[in-house]
Amino acid sequence: MTTSAPAGPVGYSLPLSPSGDAAMITPPPWHFAGDVVMVDYRVDPGVARRFLPPELDLGADPGRAAAVFADWQWCSDSGAELAEPARCQFTEFLILLGCEYRGKPLARCPYAWVDSPVPMVRGWVQGMPKQFGEIHQTRPRTVGRAGPRPGSPGRYDGTLSVHGKRVAEATVHPARRVEDPPALHAVPLVHTRYFPGWVASQPPVSQLVTSEVTDVEFGEIWTGAANLTLFDTLDGDFAGLAPLEIGAGHVFSYAETLLGGQAL
Repeated sequence: MTTSAPAGPVGYSLPLSPSGDAAMITPPPWHFAGDVVMVDYRVDPGVARRFLPPELDLGADPGRAAAVFADWQWCSDSGAELAEPARCQFTEFLILLGCEYRGKPLARCPYAWVDSPVPMVRGWVQGMPKQFGEIHQTRPRTVGRAGPRPGSPGRYDGTLSVHGKRVAEATVHPARRVEDPPALHAVPLVHTRYFPGWVASQPPVSQLVTSEVTDVEFGEIWTGAANLTLFDTLDGDFAGLAPLEIGAGHVFSYAETLLGGQAL
């Protein structure tokens, strides 16, 4: 009588283990809900073009960009992560660039920061260029005076610091409610899943993908005047994304379910 050899450790992500329970990332779907502070702005189209892979173009509105602060809570289908707030909550800052693929409007994220390891590694799985940073933003309050009331005019601020240096800050003064979501928050994101080659004879993994998202919900969307500053404290490429013109700011709640990715 012969027995088969053990299958070995398994898991959706590293670390692998006999049961797979040690995996840092659970498999999708992943459910997200959060509060967003967002500023529309414009960058030099020539700079934006250099951040896009050859398959993408700038589309009908070259130079369109946005800076996004978000305060998230997430869970898998089981909801088990919600029992551990330190695991299921994180903050995030993104730069988004408007682009198109064969006439389809998309948004490209050249830079992103989060304050927790799980969303950072999960971002790498998706192809999002997430790094560690300290992100803070104004939180609305339903009582008292220590914060704006939800669904009313007020002031919202967001800040990003990396390695102890201020990198970005924004202020939004929401003054009126609108029905349409901000353009770059209403189109699919397009990422490059990139992993350097480790075995000398093999090239790096490089795959252009979008995400499959369902159950999208927007809360009340408030818009108004905004300010945005990107500081010249990182690399020269990031400095090139500084605003040439600042548009409207937006404050809203948002939710989605992320099912996985699709190759372009």
